[in-house]
Amino acid sequence: MTDSTPADGADNDEDGEFEDYITQTDPDLSQAEVEVLTRVLTSGGLGDGRMTRAFETAFAAYVGRAHAVTVSSGTMAALLLLKALGVGPGDEVLCSPFGWHQTQHAVALSGATPVLVDIDYWQHTINPEKAAGLVTPATKAILAGNVNGHPAHWDELTALAKAYNLTLIEDSSEAIGSTYKGRMVGTFGDASYFDFSEPGILLAGEGGMVVTDDKDLAHRLRYLRHRETEHRNTVVITRTVPWQARMSTLGAALGLVQLKRLPEIVARRNRVIGWYDAAMASFEGIKPPYRGPGAGTVNPMVYSVHLGTRFTASGRKAIIEDLDGQGIDASDYGQSLHTQQYYQERGATRADCPVCTKTGDRVLALPLHHKVTEDQIAFIVETLKDATVNTGAGAAIY
Repeated sequence: MTDSTPADGADNDEDGEFEDYITQTDPDLSQAEVEVLTRVLTSGGLGDGRMTRAFETAFAAYVGRAHAVTVSSGTMAALLLLKALGVGPGDEVLCSPFGWHQTQHAVALSGATPVLVDIDYWQHTINPEKAAGLVTPATKAILAGNVNGHPAHWDELTALAKAYNLTLIEDSSEAIGSTYKGRMVGTFGDASYFDFSEPGILLAGEGGMVVTDDKDLAHRLRYLRHRETEHRNTVVITRTVPWQARMSTLGAALGLVQLKRLPEIVARRNRVIGWYDAAMASFEGIKPPYRGPGAGTVNPMVYSVHLGTRFTASGRKAIIEDLDGQGIDASDYGQSLHTQQYYQERGATRADCPVCTKTGDRVLALPLHHKVTEDQIAFIVETLKDATVNTGAGAAIY
């Protein structure tokens, strides 16, 4: 994609493709990333662990946690964390059905039972009151996410976890640098984890990170992640079957440089968000950007639009198709877990989480990255307005 702006109507080339297709995501990479990868590729071995240890040290310091453990993905971070905490078959974990990366699948992968909790209509994070009503003697943990950069209700969730002696896990796979009551995401609960794949803000191709202040938990995670050569004959590690889920040296190198550049990356994205907010202000029927109580900095992965109540999932699909027809890459915000076949075969229904059903059918994700221009934002919003009229819904309250 180039920085040039689509002409009115977004002219097609001879093959019917768009010369200036506005992609939903585009990694913010600089010469610094190229140079560090070159150094890694020309320095010998790719598995000595020095780069991953450097990334862990820097990331723990950034978040404000004592320990950080790199892994191969956000989902693997959640899975190994559950395993290290002893959560498995016979246990229940309260979690949200809503999200982009859908790392909540780790609960099912662990053998535990995911208990899907409905969400807050405004900020799309797990509803603490509804979570409290679903606690049973089998409940062992709460897995709550900072959805699209917006912090969850951490005061209420912390109180709930303490009241029932539950482990509190923070899913920050969609958030980095956001804050809640002056504290950075990643500092809540017994542990938190991050994801470094698109459309995230800090990108390492793939990979994830678990952060915690619990030294013993960090050690268990490292033993589960992969087997270090020097530890193969120790009594402790031979009691643990490893998952071979470590992050690559190249991914850690990318992540380390992206972490150093994070203020610059966020500033460029915030400029685009400002253009969106200004253009959306005149769009009737679109729920305005929301910042819940306690939320300070909010760093979204994508620019999400909440369509009005007259829209349906099929209407949103038609809008996405209209936008694509004009060279704009848009999508839904993931298929809510309680509507997916795997969970429905195990008893979930759309009626279980009515707010999430209502929200999940009408959230639209638009392009957000450093290459999007102000003129392109104007084009996207005007095209979106036309697309909503084309669905027959017109302006609709949210």
